[in-house]
Amino acid sequence: MKSFSGLLRKTGDILEYATKKDEVGYNMFRDHLPEGVLVEIYMDIQTDDGSLAQLAKIHAMVRQLSIHTGDSFEDMKLIIKRRAGLCIEKEIEGERFLYCKSLGKCNKEELSQVIQAIQEISQILEYPLQ
Repeated sequence: MKSFSGLLRKTGDILEYATKKDEVGYNMFRDHLPEGVLVEIYMDIQTDDGSLAQLAKIHAMVRQLSIHTGDSFEDMKLIIKRRAGLCIEKEIEGERFLYCKSLGKCNKEELSQVIQAIQEISQILEYPLQ
C-alpha cells in the first residue's frame, strides 16, 4: 500500500479519525511502511458546503460531454477535475499516482471552478453547455 487518503476531525487538541474506515486505512498504510522511510503529508481543511444543485448540474453537464465525445462518464469527470485543479500527481519510486478530490467533498467555490472547467471544455469542443 503506497498511499493513504482519509479524513481527521479536530476534537480538543487532537485530530481523530473521522470514520473507522479512515483509521483502518491509515493503520494499513503505516503497517506496510519500511523502517526509516520518509512519508510526505498534505493537509487541507475539509469543507463540503457545495450544494446539491451544483452537484446535479455538474453531473448532468459531465454526462452531456461524455455522450458528445464518446468518453466514459468517469473519464470525462477525471478530465474535468484535472482542469479544475482538483487532482494531485505524484511519482514515487518510478510509479505515478493521481489523487483527485471527490466532487461530493468539494466546497461551493471548488464546485464553481468545476463548472467553469466544464464550460471551457465545452467551448473548446464547440459544444456549448449552460
